[in-house]
Amino acid sequence: MKYEREALASLLKILERIYDQMSRGEVPEIDIATRTKYNIEFDEKSEVWVYGDRRSTRSAKTVRGAYMLLRMAYVIGFLKEQLKANKSSTLRELYYISENWGMAKFDEQAESDRLIEDLEILTSFQREHFRIRPEEDGATVIGPLRIRENTRRGIREIHCQEDVGEGGYQIPVNVDNIEFIDHDADFVIAVETGGMRDRLVENGFDEKFRAIVVHLKGQPARSTRRLLKRLNTELGLPVVVFTDGDPWSYRIYASVAYGSIKAAHLSEYLATPSAMFVGIRPSDIVKYDLPSDKLTDKDIQALKAILTDPRFDTEFWRSEINLQLELGKKSEQQALAKYGLDYVTDVYLPERLTELGVLK
Repeated sequence: MKYEREALASLLKILERIYDQMSRGEVPEIDIATRTKYNIEFDEKSEVWVYGDRRSTRSAKTVRGAYMLLRMAYVIGFLKEQLKANKSSTLRELYYISENWGMAKFDEQAESDRLIEDLEILTSFQREHFRIRPEEDGATVIGPLRIRENTRRGIREIHCQEDVGEGGYQIPVNVDNIEFIDHDADFVIAVETGGMRDRLVENGFDEKFRAIVVHLKGQPARSTRRLLKRLNTELGLPVVVFTDGDPWSYRIYASVAYGSIKAAHLSEYLATPSAMFVGIRPSDIVKYDLPSDKLTDKDIQALKAILTDPRFDTEFWRSEINLQLELGKKSEQQALAKYGLDYVTDVYLPERLTELGVLK
């Protein structure tokens, strides 16, 4: 509740600044960080990528800017009433609620989503503090970890191996409400696909290697990234990320380790800069002679874009991306099944994790 009160006060200050500008006879405007890959920089202290000094001005001097400020005022008014009533809503519900706002109505959900992100940047609070829930839910966790959670039926202690089925423990929207009690894990492995997550669980990877297995469900939800961050910083557990070998999967890894470009204002809260990439690497296609598919034109464009992304400006990534462009191939996690269903847990992952120093 403390954060929610502070978030509300910060939201109202935005409206106070707009009101003061109008009272002085000035055209109201809002100054905000520019959200592009050309305006992110590495923060040495936090070791994450954050927004730089480039700024954008949203001004009522233009019709588009005036609409944006009007919508912002309506959204803040809605959030104020929502917080007072101790209610919450989803991003989708917010978009539909605006149907009743006349000229302040959003034309598409992408507009209302961006405005919520603007408010996060302007206030330095997360949308969860505004009681705005995402449409996507957190994924699942299975492994030697005991937590305490405040559920609808009261406070419960849950062991993420012994008290759950093979589906695992469902990550809640607000991960900060979870308390870590104890664990018997050596590392955390975040897995992109459900099929590979199930393979690891079925093969007993979590038990054999004392691993906490987290399913990313493709591009991970913020709650999933927040959990990985907390497991790393609070429990001191190494985090490794296991994805397919294509540009879209590399971006999944980047969102975990470096933070996403559109949410660089939350990098300190969500990113795990020490997270290591397990694979599938382009060099794995060669080393393990993996079945592969031809790169599409979109894949090639995405790989070339990655080469200009400052988050990937390392010798490892330049070498791997250039190799992939040279090979013209991409490969999936499940391609390792070429050597049998146990190969990924008995050979590939132990080899890679030993190379990374995670397994001794």
